[in-house]
Amino acid sequence: MLFTITGKHIEITEAIRQHAEEKTSKLPRYYNSINQVEVILDGREGGSMSVEIIARAEHSKVFIGTEKGTDVYQCIDTAVHKLQQQLSKAKSKERDNKNPGGLGPV
Repeated sequence: MLFTITGKHIEITEAIRQHAEEKTSKLPRYYNSINQVEVILDGREGGSMSVEIIARAEHSKVFIGTEKGTDVYQCIDTAVHKLQQQLSKAKSKERDNKNPGGLGPV
């Protein structure tokens, strides 16, 4: 899985990079075909932060989780949690569509 992290108006420390990579490395558990994760951190005036995590999967599927706040670590955690919910919902929809219930006409 390809992992990239970008910072706008903020310096990316090694601790932030490791935290983001550790949290996003768990995303393929929820959706198998994820092949790229991009984390964008945007520092704003007044100490507020904006975190956007983009997960790209096979067949041009894109999942995005965003969060705003003052603590970069908490924003990353919340954005990853939002992505996990999106991915598990998409996975269950695909699974349900592959196996329609019922036997049909007998």
